[in-house]
Amino acid sequence: MAAEVLTREDSGVAVTVYERMPSAGRKFLMAGRGGLNLTHSEPMQVFMQRYGPGQTALAPIIASMPPDAVRAWCEGLGQETFIGTSGRVFPRAMKASPLLRAWLRRLDAQGVEIKVRHCWQGWDDEGCLKFSTPEGDRTAAADATIVALGGGSWSRLGSDGAFVEILRKAGVEVTPLRAANCGVLVDWSEHFKERFQGQPLKRIGLRLGEMRVFGEALVTKGGLEGGAVYALSAAVREALDSVGQARLLIDLRPDLEEEALGRQLGQPRDKKSFSTFLRKVARLSPAAIGLLNEAALSLPHRLGDLSAEQLTCLVKAVPVSVYATAPIERAISTAGGIVLDELGPDLMIRRLPGVFAAGEMLDWEAPTGGYLLQACFASGAVAARGALDWLKKNKQD
Repeated sequence: MAAEVLTREDSGVAVTVYERMPSAGRKFLMAGRGGLNLTHSEPMQVFMQRYGPGQTALAPIIASMPPDAVRAWCEGLGQETFIGTSGRVFPRAMKASPLLRAWLRRLDAQGVEIKVRHCWQGWDDEGCLKFSTPEGDRTAAADATIVALGGGSWSRLGSDGAFVEILRKAGVEVTPLRAANCGVLVDWSEHFKERFQGQPLKRIGLRLGEMRVFGEALVTKGGLEGGAVYALSAAVREALDSVGQARLLIDLRPDLEEEALGRQLGQPRDKKSFSTFLRKVARLSPAAIGLLNEAALSLPHRLGDLSAEQLTCLVKAVPVSVYATAPIERAISTAGGIVLDELGPDLMIRRLPGVFAAGEMLDWEAPTGGYLLQACFASGAVAARGALDWLKKNKQD
């Protein structure tokens, strides 16, 4: 996005993108595997709250390229967009590849040169950019530089977090990278993990403290994954940091009030097995029933010996003890990065005149739902405009 903005309207600026991987946009393509969620259609006031503590710094950045502008950009590349039932915005094709191909063609037409297999190593003694390539080390001089190096997850797609030490050595304050939008680790019993790993928990509610989300989760051998879990990952991480543990409460029937569920569970069981009773009367899946049995291991009574009232309370709030978040390598995105106070409003790094930063390598995080790409697009555009102003100023000077 920075390269596109830099070369619009005959700016006269020569732009080279140095790409670590053999081809451009690999993480962009990965983002589109389940449908490319570009942005979200909710009101801007609600939209910005999704960025948590980073919303104040990000507000003017996103205002410069808001969701409607992202949709217009996408449609300008021949990819019609639509709003899904959840309010998320997607290209009609639901894939990243048609959009990326059209985008790369336009960048090529605007004169952008892309050099692949160039891994940035920092600066040499003369201030030139250093790169390692299959043909050996290379350097390049630049009048302005934009670093947009991603976070630290999905390193096989190019973002390995190596920039952290490079920038720290240059005197820039960088918060350690940590997993965000990630699964959680739970010490399941052997029976539960072997029996239910890979099975979904659909239409559930998850609560941590005062935070509550709805959605789906997936049981894994080591814990839980899925959109509802990812939405709470920042809160889980905070709880783990402060008290060393996080206790999730899972509502297996968020569509029912306790009173209505209690009436259902108070019905005679007759000759049904307890699992059949829960499946037919409470409409719980095998994985949900397994989760109840897992929670009952820490109770003084067996699940089948609970009263209807006790069982109702358990179904509405199954406790799950989380001991860690999933490793950063398995995270969708990362928290941490360049401290936002290190940047000017044009996203120039204050300690490195002429060097601008954008995207996930800045210290902000957001849930999935279009917020990640939205902030990356917008910050790329802001950094490009900052670089253009810098170049004009230095030309005049």
